[in-house]
Amino acid sequence: MRAYVLSLLMMTVSLAGCIGEGGVSSSDIGNTTEDELALPDWEIGDQWLYTFITPEFGEDSARLVVADVRTDDGLFMLGISSEGEAQRHAVINHNPFLGRVTMDGLSVYENGEPQPVFNFPWNVGDSWEFRLLGQDWTATTDNIYNGEVSVSATSTEDHVLSYVFSGRQGFIESLLWTDSEGVDHLEMNLNQKKTGYTGDVFFYRAGDIHDNLYEENDQEIYDTFLDDGYSPNEAWDTLVWYLDVEISQQGGSGSLSIKDHQGASPLTRAWGAGATEKGSFGTIPSNSGDHSITVTLRGQDSFVHLKVAGALVRSWTL
Repeated sequence: MRAYVLSLLMMTVSLAGCIGEGGVSSSDIGNTTEDELALPDWEIGDQWLYTFITPEFGEDSARLVVADVRTDDGLFMLGISSEGEAQRHAVINHNPFLGRVTMDGLSVYENGEPQPVFNFPWNVGDSWEFRLLGQDWTATTDNIYNGEVSVSATSTEDHVLSYVFSGRQGFIESLLWTDSEGVDHLEMNLNQKKTGYTGDVFFYRAGDIHDNLYEENDQEIYDTFLDDGYSPNEAWDTLVWYLDVEISQQGGSGSLSIKDHQGASPLTRAWGAGATEKGSFGTIPSNSGDHSITVTLRGQDSFVHLKVAGALVRSWTL
């Protein structure tokens, strides 16, 4: 009986430590230090290995690396350890945490403006706004426990964004973006955090040029896109293409060709019945001007999904 009363007393004292007029007690946040709530201090070579999942492009992974610390303009440069993955992420455009990241708040850029996705130092109940993934979000810090901060956000279009920032890992632990119909558009999960990366790092700063789904047609399909460069005075370093193709088993066939305005054909493909080409990507030269696309497709279920992006290429050797 004495042991039971003592246990009850200890529980009462513990609960009292969690109840107050406001703020967050140490009982609420678990074993979290002030440093884990503060802005992380990234260094060149810090690296995070993530898994990305999207409904259109399935699952892939990328190792994000702090490639440069630009103290003159207050920016980190965040790249990818694989040039192929940098190209892939440039054209499918589902990783918002690449390129410039501000040193004063780890804000990422969208439409040329830094967006405060994180809100240091973290406090439960804080609310703020930012734009990301084409949505305008209002976010709230929901919970802090054992060095992890849980945030939920809703957009003006009723999308939901939930993510966990790890103060111990210095970056996002997990993220999930769900639209108003319950479709998950992006999931990110941290697999590993390390420091001291050595090797090459790449960043393809991209702009969308073309995105179209072509379906079965009895006639040749003609389309165009314009490569007008990064700006009127600066051409893209390269164009990155992405293909997702399925050709019907029964009487299916297909072909695709791209020609630039000088008549060169930097990309050609042909497929037979039952062929698939899932998630392939590559580069073609940037040649300012109109590009023509010719597609042939036979078979009721045949389709070709083509995406093209222009890119400025940056690389570092650490």
